[in-house]
Amino acid sequence: MRLALCQLNATVGDIAGNAERIRAGRAAALEAGADIVLFPELALTGYPPEDLLLREHFLTDAAAALQELAAETREIVAVVGFPERAEDVYNAAAVLADGAVHAVYRKVYLPNYGVFDEERYFQAGAGGAVVDIGEQAGTPQRVGLTVCEDIWEPGPPASDEALSGATLILNISASPYHAGKGAARERMFAQRARDNLAVVAFCALVGGQDELVFDGHSFVVDHTGETIARAAQFREDLLICDVDLQAAAAARLREAGHRGAVRAGVAPSGSARAAVLPAIASSNADAHDAQSNGRTHTGGPLAEPLEPIEAEIYAALTLGLHDYVEKNGFEHVVLGLSGGIDSALVACLAVDALGAARVSTAIMPSRFSSSATQEDARALAAALGTRVHELAIAPVVDTYEGALQSEFEGLEHDLTEENLQARIRGNLLMALSNKFGWLVLTTGNKSEMSVGYTTLYGDLAGGFAVIKDVPKTLVYRLCEWRNSPAGGAGRVVAPIPESIIERAPSAELRPDQRDEDSLPPYELLDRILHGYVELHLSREQLLAQGLPLQEVERAIRLVDLAEYKRRQAPPGIKVTELAFGRDRRMPITNRYRG
Repeated sequence: MRLALCQLNATVGDIAGNAERIRAGRAAALEAGADIVLFPELALTGYPPEDLLLREHFLTDAAAALQELAAETREIVAVVGFPERAEDVYNAAAVLADGAVHAVYRKVYLPNYGVFDEERYFQAGAGGAVVDIGEQAGTPQRVGLTVCEDIWEPGPPASDEALSGATLILNISASPYHAGKGAARERMFAQRARDNLAVVAFCALVGGQDELVFDGHSFVVDHTGETIARAAQFREDLLICDVDLQAAAAARLREAGHRGAVRAGVAPSGSARAAVLPAIASSNADAHDAQSNGRTHTGGPLAEPLEPIEAEIYAALTLGLHDYVEKNGFEHVVLGLSGGIDSALVACLAVDALGAARVSTAIMPSRFSSSATQEDARALAAALGTRVHELAIAPVVDTYEGALQSEFEGLEHDLTEENLQARIRGNLLMALSNKFGWLVLTTGNKSEMSVGYTTLYGDLAGGFAVIKDVPKTLVYRLCEWRNSPAGGAGRVVAPIPESIIERAPSAELRPDQRDEDSLPPYELLDRILHGYVELHLSREQLLAQGLPLQEVERAIRLVDLAEYKRRQAPPGIKVTELAFGRDRRMPITNRYRG
């Protein structure tokens, strides 16, 4: 059997546009001689549609678009993710064949953790389902249907489908990215294939949607768990793969436990077998069987995963930024370029995502800005080819301080005056945004966001926080990778001056300021933050890892106090296992200090 996995970049709410992408993928799959073409979870509406699913007319429009696609689908079987409006709403996979919606499978496991809220919107399906498609060697091929989380869980519904005779299990998915997830997911699917002695085909969504990135990385694993085809990461792709389902069936003859369960008609757990949907007489499959008599080759292209992990994360950030800008209709972006490491990374990401012609950088020195950082900022902008706006803020700071002089008389200069500089810069960037319609990119990283080392209405001001989920130590690694030969392949080579990477981090808001004047070294701080924020470790658990008491207590206090700031931050791209915002939802008013 020949499969086509159409890894497409859907846009939430663009039902007509997504349907056109599905049409194009179906046509390409038919031309490639595929028997079945898969499209991702909720491909018709984009994922996640969130509260659009609470609008009856949205569901009606999706249903109408599905019927149009079904009427056009002939000579191939298409499996399309869509929201089904029945007595309730289901996250469903429609099986399109012979000009109609032949059958519908409803997702069983609805994730309700991390970034997921599916129990808010969907009813769970009853269980697994199989469908017989075409004939090969005179026998219809039994195929199991699953949607995303259904196969992350061991056992049913996938095991029920296998025990009902399915030698091929299809999984359509919208699986949000975090660093390293693609490789872990592929290993997990390999185990499911071995457990069920079935070929497993995983068709994934790709693209950016607000704070989420979907990495693609679709693949097919055979019944032994070997990956026999793999699509590219972070771009649309059509993966064509030939699978040998007879090999899986033959393996089951040698698996006594599996054969016994099949004869008994139940899974070993006692759960019911999968529902058997009406069979499909696939004309294309029969034609391909005739053409492929004697064919022994199975598998398809095997795209190499991105390595090292910095390359993968950089690709995710680039795609997330590109799609946020494009899908929201922005033509141009602007960011403040300080000569520091964070703004250097954001500038590189912006140019690599959008092209230099669509990126402006603003250099806004104050009296505390060193000549070295300003020279580095100009050198970086010149290397990347961005438009540069020179906006000196020292006179504006003097005016602000003069206006406040009588109110602050007799008081020492402190964080208030430092933050005036950041807020003036934010105002200038927003003025450029308002005048020209540009999107302001903020440059704060996850370490700073964690401990509140960001200024409300200053460096927090903007439309998109590109590196909001990137810890400071990872910022350095990404910059070093971008400056490497691999990072420069097909791009501006080594654009970041080495002095930016080597310089001690500083906000330059007072004389000789260094971040480590008031924070632990970032290597230590990021270890504490990873444990407290992402792993939910307690003070005692962090101390048990040998982390210093004073720094642990200081970091925890700062994280807890900064919740109100993070609620006012722009959206940003999730790349770690637990990001602020959709992943981590803590109350602002909170006296628990356990």
